[in-house]
Amino acid sequence: MYLLDVEPLDLGPDVRAVGLELTEADENREPVRGPEAARVWSRVLRATAADEIWALDFFSHLDRVREYCNQHQVKYREAGTRSIVIPAPDLPALESLLNRFQGETFGARAGALVAQGDAVLEGELARRGADAYHAAFQNYFFCAVCGFEDASLVFLSQKLWASEVIRRVRPALEGQDVEIRLPS
Repeated sequence: MYLLDVEPLDLGPDVRAVGLELTEADENREPVRGPEAARVWSRVLRATAADEIWALDFFSHLDRVREYCNQHQVKYREAGTRSIVIPAPDLPALESLLNRFQGETFGARAGALVAQGDAVLEGELARRGADAYHAAFQNYFFCAVCGFEDASLVFLSQKLWASEVIRRVRPALEGQDVEIRLPS
């Protein structure tokens, strides 16, 4: 059994954020990693994006990401010289990607701008990493920082609250041995 804590984060007056943490449901509350974590996180990302166009953003270890995508027939696009965008992989491909790269920090974003590309944000991701989302998240349904090594996912969004994330994620995690909580 796992716990998925979903709570609002205070990242300053100009940022609305929702943090998620996936831990073991015991007294030690160890972060969940490995294939089980990838299974949960893949469903969380897809359910939160729902009908929005979405993608993963990689801005480090790009040779490994390219190699993996080529070997596993995962579609991607080069976004400048130091960024790779992987548009909405299906669930098995997403689960496999998250399992393979859960030791890396990367991002995700959802919204109309994903389809047309966002050269400014993609350039900033290459330069500043996930910090680039701070200046751009208001243009998207969400931007997310995926820190799965630490069992965390942070959504930056003007449109998502913790309760809305829970509402979207609950059906996707049904039968997955995950208790979703809003810590008090």
